[in-house]
Amino acid sequence: MYDKIEINSMDRNSPFKVRDVLYEIINPEIIKKRPIIFLCIGTDRSTGDSLGPIIGDKLKFLVRNKVILYGNLENPVHAKNLKQVIDEIEYTYNNPFIVAIDACLGNIQNVGKIFIEKKPLLPGAAVNKNLPPIGDLSITGVVNVCGNLEFMILQNTRLYTVMKLADVISRGIYHSLLKSLEENKVSSYS
Repeated sequence: MYDKIEINSMDRNSPFKVRDVLYEIINPEIIKKRPIIFLCIGTDRSTGDSLGPIIGDKLKFLVRNKVILYGNLENPVHAKNLKQVIDEIEYTYNNPFIVAIDACLGNIQNVGKIFIEKKPLLPGAAVNKNLPPIGDLSITGVVNVCGNLEFMILQNTRLYTVMKLADVISRGIYHSLLKSLEENKVSSYS
């Protein structure tokens, strides 16, 4: 696997590309019986920063067995409670595999793209917040262009872009877990 995977959310096959990349990374962790935690970071108070909570809302029905979800529209994980949530995860779970998901700003040609990297996420970097890095895997969706007044840019981000990214990422996660869990169920009966 490459260090950084780039997927265009406007590509018809983008949910399947996300699925395949995540399957290759997450399935070995499921086989090792590690708890899989999806940490969806952001707030519903800003359109551009709502990607994480929207994905969390779309995935909340997946919570079972060893799949755990933090962050949705009802209970977002954001700058003010991130450290508390990280502490809770570290206290509650033994050696979890954390997939951190957040919106980000980028250059104009990357708006609408998804980046998957085998490294911790740096939440709040776009708005110059000093938050702890988190995750074994990071998934970021580029919601708008970076520049001056990032806070205003996030406030004026198109909801369509955020929803398109959320749909692709959540469908990719869902199908990767379905594939992993089904495959592991079959192999446990063999």
